[in-house]
Amino acid sequence: MAAKKSDGYTGQTADAFTGGKLFDTVFSRGMALVEETASYLDGPGRDHAKSLDREPGLTYAAWSMELTTRLMQAASWLVMQKAVRDGEMERDDAAAAKYRIRRDEPPLDTRAQEGRGLPVRFLDLVAKSEALFEQICRLDQALYGPQTQGGSANPVSEQIAQLQKAAETGAFDPLMVWHKAR
Repeated sequence: MAAKKSDGYTGQTADAFTGGKLFDTVFSRGMALVEETASYLDGPGRDHAKSLDREPGLTYAAWSMELTTRLMQAASWLVMQKAVRDGEMERDDAAAAKYRIRRDEPPLDTRAQEGRGLPVRFLDLVAKSEALFEQICRLDQALYGPQTQGGSANPVSEQIAQLQKAAETGAFDPLMVWHKAR
């Protein structure tokens, strides 16, 4: 599987990643963060949430749902990569769109919430989970290539590629455009 496949990933690179120490580190760190967050949300976080004013309470509720969702997505991706490494799942299956992970919405901005009544520990967990999620999104893209939506590549990326191609052919050269117009 050393050759680059048509779906954008190099199987050898993916196998090297999941078989290496970096994957073990990301996996361990990710699973520890899931545990730490669950313990906080079910324990001290529940108590903190009850004592929050209305606005920080609403933010806490919404963010805790997003936090949980993103951590579960990250954990699922990590477990799937481990299954591939352990031979319980095929690498090609892991590259399927339904198993890919990407960020569709902007990250939660913990700095904007500092001093607004949310518990510091909660904000720390949110920041750590956002960093982990971003790292896993980058790893997914590095291992399997850019994702497509609705069967076509990212429209912005397509437009940038078209602009680059046009620039390379001289389409943005005013003299060339003027000569063609004559």
